[in-house]
Amino acid sequence: MKPYRPSKFICLFLSIILVFILSAKANAAVRYYYQLKIYHFKNAAQEARLDSYFQNAYLPALHKAGVKNVGVFKVIKQDSLDKKIYVFIPYRTWDALENTDQKILKDQTYLDAGKDYLDAAYNNTPYARIETIITRAFVNAPEPNLPNLTGKKADRVYELRSYEGATEKLHASKVKMFNVGDEMAIFKKYNMNGVFYSEVIAGSHMPNLMYMTTYDNKQDNIDKWKQFGKDPDFVALGKMPEYQHNVSKGESFFLYPADYSDY
Repeated sequence: MKPYRPSKFICLFLSIILVFILSAKANAAVRYYYQLKIYHFKNAAQEARLDSYFQNAYLPALHKAGVKNVGVFKVIKQDSLDKKIYVFIPYRTWDALENTDQKILKDQTYLDAGKDYLDAAYNNTPYARIETIITRAFVNAPEPNLPNLTGKKADRVYELRSYEGATEKLHASKVKMFNVGDEMAIFKKYNMNGVFYSEVIAGSHMPNLMYMTTYDNKQDNIDKWKQFGKDPDFVALGKMPEYQHNVSKGESFFLYPADYSDY
């Protein structure tokens, strides 16, 4: 009895299936992880030390380690008692997120440039505390984007939004609304320049998703959100039964980029 040999057609079919599976795995692997560091500080002296550290040490070291497009953002209307600087760091892999900070500690240029920050005395610190949020990019928005803005950098508005869900199931509904419902397409329609769309996987407010859109100025922000809210696709999406009550708390943080920010 002759051994079974699959036909050329079957071999080709199986090869196509294998390529499809490998491609799907590869595509799934490109979803970025985002680290959002929020530096809380008290006064102008601390802010100046943070700026010096970010500009002259931390961002150059991250770039050298292969981390591109790092954003440093300041709050447009700072809380006088709890001032903040937001640092957005996009990592292509979990391994990069986990190991980059340890990697740059071996960079002597970084150690020298960041000496004032790194070797700060316990009673003369450059910040009050650091808050960290880790998110993972949405399936349909797997990597960050540099916004296409033309306005002056000082006038730009970067709006960071946080949408909490009352339960994990309701939160999953909002994530689905962005991806399957394609809410992100409505942002694109009005050129709202999404930097990232992501699901929070570690943070103090969960279940939660976070995303950032950008505008040339405050009026541009107001005008585009008005268009968005009246968009027939968004109105129809919001009426669908599966997307009801899926945000229990929404917050917006209005930021502008530091002069040395990559964004």
